[in-house]
Amino acid sequence: MARRKEAELDRELVDLPADLRWREWLRRIEAVLFASRSPVPRDDLARVVGQGASVDVLIEDLAVDLEGRPYQVAQVGAGWMLRTKPAYAPAIRAAADVGGQALNLSEFDLAVLAAIAFHQPISRDGLKEIFGKEISRDLIGRLAERDLIGTGPREPRRGAPYTFVTTETFLTAFGMESLRDLPDPEQLQDAGL
Repeated sequence: MARRKEAELDRELVDLPADLRWREWLRRIEAVLFASRSPVPRDDLARVVGQGASVDVLIEDLAVDLEGRPYQVAQVGAGWMLRTKPAYAPAIRAAADVGGQALNLSEFDLAVLAAIAFHQPISRDGLKEIFGKEISRDLIGRLAERDLIGTGPREPRRGAPYTFVTTETFLTAFGMESLRDLPDPEQLQDAGL
């Protein structure tokens, strides 16, 4: 079976005037972000624009271009994605099939996830100290299965327990660029949480 050779993407667009070239690069980045289910790193976005184009400036221009729209560009981890603005969440839930995207975590599940986020890397023993009870392997498994947590470093000794850390999927699910976006623990205490 012969393999179909795909046409080379014209990244430079030298036949276009500068303003139309910039607009096309902007639309390419928007299309890539729209089509991707996960954050797209800078290096991947750079594959669709010319060598002289700044992905960061294109992202900034796209953010301005999307003002007034129901979605926006969000930096999540080391990449970007399009996210619906929170104000439109009720309309989406009312009319769209987003059941598979809902986290559907119990309050305790969220508390364990928050503990992992704030104390990572943390072992099951560390979680037991925080909650005063054993955290089930099933709960850890459910969080890992949804890719909200992963295994972290182990101490360099035989039999050291596994630790848990949050993942990029965690950042995406909660709309964070990095763990620096976690609320301040003292503010949470002051709010009674």
